[in-house]
Amino acid sequence: MKTQKKAKKKEQAQMQQSSVPTRGRTFEGTVTKKFTTRVVIEFERTAYVPKYERFYKKKTRLHARLPKGIQVEVGDYVRVQESRPLSKIIHHVVIEKVRLAENGDKKPEEKK
Repeated sequence: MKTQKKAKKKEQAQMQQSSVPTRGRTFEGTVTKKFTTRVVIEFERTAYVPKYERFYKKKTRLHARLPKGIQVEVGDYVRVQESRPLSKIIHHVVIEKVRLAENGDKKPEEKK
């Protein structure tokens, strides 16, 4: 048990050294698009409308850098953390994969 914890801490320390330093807020969401060095994640949040005193669902999309040590696919649930601006649209870094994609989440491939 202790050796697993030590190994996990050591792995996380190596990931921190090789990637961009992070700061600020953390988000969790589903990977909707995957590129060579970045991913697009999407998650839902609720927003309040004061005029109608109601809530509604709002989707947020974030572009995050994908470090070399982390393997993700479309549909995976990942955790990202804010970092310094890395490009015009990338301001987050993928920290870890929370869980694998479920079969129902993946988009069916088009038949030609």
